[in-house]
Amino acid sequence: MKKYMAIAVAAAALTLAGCSKVSLENYEKIEIGMDKTEVEAILGSADKCEEKTLHTNCIWGNKDKNIEITLVSDKVSLYSKTGLDAK
Repeated sequence: MKKYMAIAVAAAALTLAGCSKVSLENYEKIEIGMDKTEVEAILGSADKCEEKTLHTNCIWGNKDKNIEITLVSDKVSLYSKTGLDAK
């Protein structure tokens, strides 16, 4: 019985790990002027953020599938997607 429980737990963990918040559905929820905290509520923490003099560029995802957002004063000013086209 313990063996089956361990397998079920492992399967659930793998399923959740495969559920990325970087999706077309979540991308379409992003709006200009949205606070960074609102974006993080949708996408989670960014995989990479680079602070510049007047803005911050953040990326969720990888080079093939990502959402990139430019923040000015912690508000969305620009955003784009790569590899999230509808199928």
